[in-house]
Amino acid sequence: MAFVETGRLRGQLAQYEPVDLATIVYVVAATIAVLLSLRSDGVPGEWWLLLANALLLVLVALAPRARSRGPVGRTLGDWYPMLLLPALYAEVGILTLNAGFQNDWTVQRLETWVFGSEVSYRWIREMPNVRLSWILHACYLMYVVILYGSPFGLWVSGRRDQARRTILALAVTFFLCYMVFLFFPVAGPRYAFDLPSNAAARVWPARAAQWVLDMGDSWGAAFPSSHVAGAVVATGMAVRYWRPLGLALLPVTAGLVLGVVYGQFHYGVDALSGLVVAGLILVVTEWLPERRPQPAVSVVGALEVSR
Repeated sequence: MAFVETGRLRGQLAQYEPVDLATIVYVVAATIAVLLSLRSDGVPGEWWLLLANALLLVLVALAPRARSRGPVGRTLGDWYPMLLLPALYAEVGILTLNAGFQNDWTVQRLETWVFGSEVSYRWIREMPNVRLSWILHACYLMYVVILYGSPFGLWVSGRRDQARRTILALAVTFFLCYMVFLFFPVAGPRYAFDLPSNAAARVWPARAAQWVLDMGDSWGAAFPSSHVAGAVVATGMAVRYWRPLGLALLPVTAGLVLGVVYGQFHYGVDALSGLVVAGLILVVTEWLPERRPQPAVSVVGALEVSR
């Protein structure tokens, strides 16, 4: 009887993809952060966040069923983590809104130790090059194209398994960054310092980037840079699975890595730690064996034999 129950449990777990399990782990961590926020005052909508997290768990539970309901269901079941990232990022901003600059001083000291000065403050002021600013800010604005273009390009080119592995790598990357944001919020140099006002800061891409952040930035989401980590992972996976796509994204990603610091969006160590996160994810996914789903017949057969 115990073998039958174990077989049933394994059969139930086998229907979930690794991305589902990663999403569950993150939602649990985010829920813990919400519960901890209940002790403080002034955090709006905690109970709504708990409800939203509960609905996310329901969504994950429904994902295997969606994947078995034809091409549309399969697509939604594979892509839902990427579709949820903006909402999860917004949740981080709500939960860390009252954190202030409590961890920025630590990161600023690390910045000075690593680079010798506040590079995120000094670079655009000491090198106000209009052309350089235009290029780096334009690359920064291409972030969404890099992030979603990599798995989408693999998907539409028929590389569906590789696209799913890329989505998994990106989901884990962002979940790791978001968990750090929740429990170690850092506002970043955009909020800690006055914004630059020279010619380099007045080019169109720079003003557009500031407008985008004014519309949808999340407080406390600076360290490590999820922009850098996500873009590098997306590009690295594209280089691995479809080199022309990866090589097309590579120079834009390099510009983004530099642009987040030049534009005073992130501390230099934010970008550096984002590179570390991306490197770890790319190494792990390189050695991670591909998951080969077990046919349902084998599970049923095992149950029958046990009886």
